Amino acid sequence: MDAQSRGRADDIDPADQWVLNPQTGNYELRLDHSAGESPVAARTATGADSGHRGDARIGSQRDGSASEDAGLRENTGRREGSGRREVPGQRSRRAGQDGGRGADASAAGGAGRRKRKAPKARRKKALMWTGGVTAFVVVAAGVGAYILYERFNGNISTIDIGDAGNKDVLSDGPMNILIIGTDKRTGKGNEGYGDKGSEGHADTNILFHVSEDRTNATALSIPRDLMTDIPDCETKQPDGSTKTIPGTPRVRFNVSLGQEGRNPGCTMQTVEAITGIKPDHFMMVDFNAVKELTTAVGGVKVCMAKPVDDPKSHLKLPAGESVVAGEDALALLRTRHSFGNESDLDRIKVQQQFLGSMIREMKSSDTLTNPTKLFKLADAATNALTVDQGIGSAKKLMTLAQEIGKVDTKNITFVTLPVIDNPAETVKATVVPHPTQAEQLFAMMRSDTSLTEVKQKEKAAKSAQAALLKGPKAAPADVRVDVLNGGEISGAAGATVTWLQNQQGVLKSTNKANAPEKIGKTTLEYAPNQADQARALAEMMGLPATAMKPGSSDAGELEAMVLTLGADFKGAGIPITGPAKAPEGIEKASADKAVCAK
Repeated sequence: MDAQSRGRADDIDPADQWVLNPQTGNYELRLDHSAGESPVAARTATGADSGHRGDARIGSQRDGSASEDAGLRENTGRREGSGRREVPGQRSRRAGQDGGRGADASAAGGAGRRKRKAPKARRKKALMWTGGVTAFVVVAAGVGAYILYERFNGNISTIDIGDAGNKDVLSDGPMNILIIGTDKRTGKGNEGYGDKGSEGHADTNILFHVSEDRTNATALSIPRDLMTDIPDCETKQPDGSTKTIPGTPRVRFNVSLGQEGRNPGCTMQTVEAITGIKPDHFMMVDFNAVKELTTAVGGVKVCMAKPVDDPKSHLKLPAGESVVAGEDALALLRTRHSFGNESDLDRIKVQQQFLGSMIREMKSSDTLTNPTKLFKLADAATNALTVDQGIGSAKKLMTLAQEIGKVDTKNITFVTLPVIDNPAETVKATVVPHPTQAEQLFAMMRSDTSLTEVKQKEKAAKSAQAALLKGPKAAPADVRVDVLNGGEISGAAGATVTWLQNQQGVLKSTNKANAPEKIGKTTLEYAPNQADQARALAEMMGLPATAMKPGSSDAGELEAMVLTLGADFKGAGIPITGPAKAPEGIEKASADKAVCAK
């Protein structure tokens, strides 16, 4: 730092670097101290001890050029005894208040004043002044961001789920996040909810599927009373060891968490066994999280078709719109006796409507442009969430949130797993997947088919890809294909060849056993002169256009196409692609539309 005309550099008071910007009327940081200052100016302080700082009007009685010149003068003179300097522009007003000093300076014919610098020099100083302010702001913001990052990072709780999820924050294809609401009692005021002493259950469960192109998302609610088989699952113990929890057949879905030592990884594996969709990550919240998040966002707007007065949950809401937060929000999500037939399925509908409203509030301009609200929301969210280690930091969660945020609210669809009453029960207390609708819905999600009409980002490219399925198709007897198993089902290649030969007449199909590595999606590689064979096989197996991998050179007469079955293959004869639209009778709700709970 240059301390010319002001003494040693280490005598400089950092506070003296703050001067008045004549353009804004604010005190700001100036880092260039190379110029001198007049003795008159050296006798006058910044105004902090004079009571006049607030009403100093710099150059208010001058024309624009004079004011600009005054504002660009350097302020480097020292005040006797205090080490402070005058703010430019105050000297003319204060000189008169200092008695003869000001008069002496005027009589000297302006000797204490500096000459105007050339425009080039003035521009240079302006740039240095501006650069100093910018540097200060950047450094301050960096320090603030670091403190916030450390705070948010310290808020987050994580659970090691081993291989149950994805180690990376994002995946190249679709993303699947399992949201778990547990009924574990934690925190003051939650004694009336959940089971006393329980480790908690998977009480509310939503598989949030984000499409590969990030244009749409499907939120699939899984009823807690769904009867299913819970598979064996490995859990990490506090000492770092691994323990396998034996599976349990024909039990409620909600015991996939907490019971017998099961962690969220077990719930993720149960979801995969039911749907054929592997969750990449999980986010778990409890009762307190609902209270904190709804309060942080400023409340969630809900609508009731009729007044609600539930003595069990103590929920009281009028007909029409209300805003709920904290205890009221939790009571709304927990009550079963105020809506529909008082079942868990009707409660799921209310939860979906509530979440849709909360998403709208979080993505509203009132939230996104309000720093205080954003801070409260980020602080509450990181405090409330328990996640897997793949997203277990503030930076990773922010990356995931930004990716999900690409989806337009109108293209987020809520749907409940299609079910029927459990036929094994006389008293209907549980449900089982619908025999046809459930698998059709799962197939849509596995093939990344949207439940809403969306404009694809790469519509032209997708149309070109889809065109591969259009055109002449070879007769089954002329289709020659080698089948490899790159999926999870043992013996899939052999079973497929048997089905092709016996059911479809593809006699030139060959079982080539396991592929060199596992793949996520089924592919069909073929040469240009095999296109008619490829279309015929794609039609038989329900292959999507994206599975088609045409080569660049023609194949020999006896050369076969290569079909590699991926994780999306569910069995011989089961189409790889899902239906083009949701099965009839499935209720859907869009996150952008408010619906009154009945």
